[in-house]
Formats: sequence, structure tokens, C-alpha cells
Amino acid sequence: MAGFAPPERRGTPFVIDFRLSDENRLVQASARAFAEAEILPHIREWDSNAETHPEVFARMGELGFLGAPIPESYGGLGMDYISFALLCEELERADTAFRVVQSVHVGLNSLTLLQWGTEAQRQQYLVPQARGEKLATFGLTEPGVGTDAGALQTTARRDGDVYRLNGQKIWISLADLADHFLIFASVDRAKKHKGVTAFIVERGFKGLSTGTLHGKLGIHAGNTGIINLEDCLVPVENRVGEEGEGFLIAMSAIDQGRYTVAAGAVGLAQACLDASVKYAHERETFGEEIGRHQLVKQMIAKMAAGTEIGRLLVWRAGWLKNQGLRNTRETSLAKWHATEHSVQAALDAIQIHGANGYSNEFPVERYLRNSKAAVIYEGTSQLHTLIQADYALGYREDRPLRCEPWPAQGFERPAPAVSPA
Repeated sequence: MAGFAPPERRGTPFVIDFRLSDENRLVQASARAFAEAEILPHIREWDSNAETHPEVFARMGELGFLGAPIPESYGGLGMDYISFALLCEELERADTAFRVVQSVHVGLNSLTLLQWGTEAQRQQYLVPQARGEKLATFGLTEPGVGTDAGALQTTARRDGDVYRLNGQKIWISLADLADHFLIFASVDRAKKHKGVTAFIVERGFKGLSTGTLHGKLGIHAGNTGIINLEDCLVPVENRVGEEGEGFLIAMSAIDQGRYTVAAGAVGLAQACLDASVKYAHERETFGEEIGRHQLVKQMIAKMAAGTEIGRLLVWRAGWLKNQGLRNTRETSLAKWHATEHSVQAALDAIQIHGANGYSNEFPVERYLRNSKAAVIYEGTSQLHTLIQADYALGYREDRPLRCEPWPAQGFERPAPAVSPA
């Protein structure tokens, strides 16, 4: 995949090539075949019964999906970021719950350990995660703390060779299924974001317990829960980075997570478009297919255009990531557009389906319920509006920043390619 970056800002050749590589197409085809065989035949039942099926996550691990962009030397497949985006898109085209696994296990946790972890931490935690032998998640959000990540209530107190963590995390994907947790706590709340510190916590550590949240609007086939930390003992060697680096680590992780969310939202919008086109050919009113009616055409045209725009924004961010170039602005824009568009696409898809769209006999009502979460997590749409405005106004510095390009990205610990969100 060639470049999109403006030369005056990126200092790179301005070359546009929209062709997918053979590897990109193979990943796309493999992910779609998996989704159509393992997820789509069952997802209506799983969603209706709010069933999570970790055996499907295990199958994703066997296929290498859970280590998709992780270098082969650490047990992954070494995919480039365009392939990773295509994987996320195809999984969410089937159901959001399965893209969420890619976001928290790979994007938020594993890629963070690749960039920020010590070699010992990579060998102990990253390798089994990339191989799909262990499942991992990310613990930042708290009952009273969301966007304001510098105001964490969870504390970490050094006690000899361990830290004692106390607090609670909420809205944690895979909370009751994960083996490893990347937890953020403050070593000094008076320092606000400069006191935030990151820790690897294992299930089974004394003082750690989890629970499942019930009554969610959507993503019923995914596990979402709470993490309780009561004098949870974490070895000093499980601290990621230095004390006070946790906020920067969290923001760099969220950049990776936002990328997967954006790519997944493109898949959800594509699913809305696919379902709407199919129904527009099947349903007849006034003696002709409803696809012949101009206002139906208008909704489908807007759906198609917004989906293509989102896909291209994701690919632009992916190309920058492949080059090791700063992509906070581009990833934010892709996430903002793609998630907002997926909600509108789902609304329009229900409208095209009419009364049938209000029934779970058709998938579009599930698409609407699932779409809403992504305009909240990984930075609300309101936050991304401010981010994009601040870049345009010059209040945020949009300087070029280079780290190691894929596939070597993260072997050393560069300054994270983010600015505080």
C-alpha cells in the first residue's frame, strides 16, 4: 500500500496507489471465510441469548489472528497494518464482538507490550498472547473516569518488591475471560496524569477479581465487565515503563485501539450496505423493487460513499503506521468518521427495511445496537471533534515523528507517536 501523506508535512514522497497486495487480499479472503463459517451461521442466536463463545476466540488464535501484526519473532504473523485493518473490517462485518477481541487483545495490550515492554515481559506475556495461548485485555476506564484519563482513582503503592493496587475498572472487554490485564493506576494522584503508571496483572494474582456487566444495549456476543483490585499484589518487574509514564503508554495504546475500531466500523457500515442492497432488490412496492425509488437510492448512495471514505481514511492511517510515521491525527479522523458513519448507515439500513428492520429476523437492528458503542469508547465523537479542530487551528502540534517502520516497530522504546488526548 503506497502513501497518502502530504509531502509538505510528512517529508515523504506523495505517491498514491490503492492496489491491495496479494498478502492483503489473502488476509481479507481468509478473514471473510472464517467469519462466514464460524460466526454468521450462529450470531443471531448468540446475540439473542447474550452468549459469549470463547472457543471461537481460541479458533481465531489458532489461525494467528490474535497475533496478526506482531512480528514472527514474538509469535505473531507479522501482518502489515493494511492487512490488520482488513482483518478487523471482515470480523466486524460479521459481528462487533469479534473485532473487539482484536482491539483489546492485540491493539490495546499486545502492541503496547511490543513498544513499551521489556524483553522479559515480551517473552513472558507477549509471545503466548500472539500465539493465542493467552487472552489479554486493557484496564483504564473507571466508574468515575472515562475521557479524563489523568484523573484515575485506582492507586498503586510500592511495598518492597511489589506494588499494591487498589481500585476498580469498568466497561472492560473480556474482563471475565482474559488471562492478562494491562492495568493503569496512579502512584501519586496529586501529580494527575504524571502519576499514572502501567502494570501487567495476571488472573490469579492475589486481590484481583472480575465480574460481568449485564443489560448492555449491544455487543451481546461479547464479554464486558468489571475488574476489582483489593490490595492486588503486582511484582515490580511487571511494571511497564517507569513510574509516571503510564499516561503516555495509555495514549499510545489508544492510538492502536482507535485504528482497529475505525477499521471495524467500516466493516459494520459495509454490512449495512450489503443488507440494504439485498433487501432493496427483494422488496417490492408499487409494482417495482424499492431500490428503484429515488429516496431509497439516496440512502444507499450515502451509505456507499461514507463507507468508502472511511475505508480510505483507515488505509491512510495504516500506511503511515507501516512507515513508522506519526498518525494520531489521521487515526483520530478515521475513527471519528467511520464510527459516526456506521451509526447513520445502520439507521438508514433499518429505514430501508421498514418494519422488518425493527425485527431481529434481519441483522440490521443488531448493527444499530452494536454501532452505538464505538462513538463512545476509544474517545467519544465529541473528543475527536476537539482533536481535529485543535489540529486545524494549530493548537496541537502536528510535527513529523518517526519510529521504526513495520515490521520492526516497537523493538526499541521510542517516544510514543501520540499527543495527549
